[in-house]
Amino acid sequence: MGEKREKGLSAWQLTMMAVGSVIGGSFFLGSSVAIHSAGPSIILSYILGGILVYFILFALSEMTVNNPGVGSFKGFAADAYGQGAGFVTGWVYWTGMIFAMSSEATAISILVKNWFPGISTIIVGSSIIVGVTLINLLGASRLSKLESSLAAVKIITITAFIIMGGLLIIGAIKGAVGHNGAVYNRPAFLSEPFFANGFRGLAGSMLIIMFAYAGFEVVGLAASEAKEPRVTVPKAIRKIVVLLLGLYIISVGVLLFLIPTGDINEATSPMVAALNRFGYGWAGTVLNIVLITAILSTMLAAMFGLGRMIRSLADEGHAPTFLKEKSEVPYKGILFSGAAMLLGLFVGMLLPQVYLFLISAGGFSSLFTYAMIMASHIHFRKRYGKPEDKLRLEGFPYSSLFVLICLIAAIACMPFIKGQGTGLIAGLAVVAFYSISYFFMKLYQKNKERKGSSYQPGDRLSYEMSKELTAGELPENKGAREDSKKEES
Repeated sequence: MGEKREKGLSAWQLTMMAVGSVIGGSFFLGSSVAIHSAGPSIILSYILGGILVYFILFALSEMTVNNPGVGSFKGFAADAYGQGAGFVTGWVYWTGMIFAMSSEATAISILVKNWFPGISTIIVGSSIIVGVTLINLLGASRLSKLESSLAAVKIITITAFIIMGGLLIIGAIKGAVGHNGAVYNRPAFLSEPFFANGFRGLAGSMLIIMFAYAGFEVVGLAASEAKEPRVTVPKAIRKIVVLLLGLYIISVGVLLFLIPTGDINEATSPMVAALNRFGYGWAGTVLNIVLITAILSTMLAAMFGLGRMIRSLADEGHAPTFLKEKSEVPYKGILFSGAAMLLGLFVGMLLPQVYLFLISAGGFSSLFTYAMIMASHIHFRKRYGKPEDKLRLEGFPYSSLFVLICLIAAIACMPFIKGQGTGLIAGLAVVAFYSISYFFMKLYQKNKERKGSSYQPGDRLSYEMSKELTAGELPENKGAREDSKKEES
């Protein structure tokens, strides 16, 4: 894999692919839950999240480039711990992404309700899911043009907020004085404790933070398609982490200067809440419109991958046979995933905090997948040893163990954060469901093989015996026997 390639993804293309897949509603709206939970210490959560992303990306890329035939993280889990681990990892990831995209549709519904309070969340969310599903059926070529323009909107939006917030902080522009307006005079975070809910709040916020980073794994999976991957991928990983950390930390830092974390709630984007606090309602409206396009971008990219994952699972015999297909566009996988998103949305609507449930359940699945990646990497190193080039995770085994422990701790702290307990229960139920499903699937296959092995040889044996016993009755044999008798006479 060390040879040069004339064609392939550049470091910048990999970077933009990651940024386009990552930044969505989980940051623009979901971050309000994490900020409210951790308070100003949310900055530490974003920094730690960025460090974990850096390690996970290197681990996944190292495995992908050095063993490209495996294909994906579910393949690495299967290679390390058996087909059952691969089956569960693949399906848990798919289910988590279904929950995640259902939460994105809910996020758009929440933003739309700011303008039309009486509109139904279920109607808006369902319309968004149906629209995203139909657009994906058009194929990759048409989708890529739309996706690239929407992805650029995300970076422009965050950058514009940082600039406007920075101008407010330094006094270059003033807040509009009025009923809802305020003039900036001192950092808002100075009026509250740094750790709003202690270590528990900080740890609990990690699930939402890692969910805000979710999607970066697409780079690890695309590593083998990069131009000179052993050189390009390490550069891309560093750019991705720096860019995401920069955008996230600076924008959240500006938020902490402008608005107390206690004034932030899950029903409003924290960026919009900050601008509204200073009387810039028009800016909040514009921001909401832009946020909708950014969230749509994430949903389109996710649906693209989900349809292909279903096809991959079906080809491996890990999904129902009716989902198998040979067409370039996985129509069945896309439609199946779209129907599952609608079901996820309907299930979430049965709970009082639908958005928090969906984002928590999706976050659990992401953490579970990343934990399986790191566990697979530990096995990978023990089996294949340390690569000799720069495309490797440094500090092994301590770095892998550190990430694995952090991910497990984030999952373990979910019950201590309001609203995340149901997400944890749902996540554990999903893991248990697919584990049991795999057990019964293997049991069914063994019984089928046993019946086949006991039937087919016997059937073949009786066929061969029948041929021998009835050979004399066949016309040609009968004729040969009569000729023989004539010669004897």
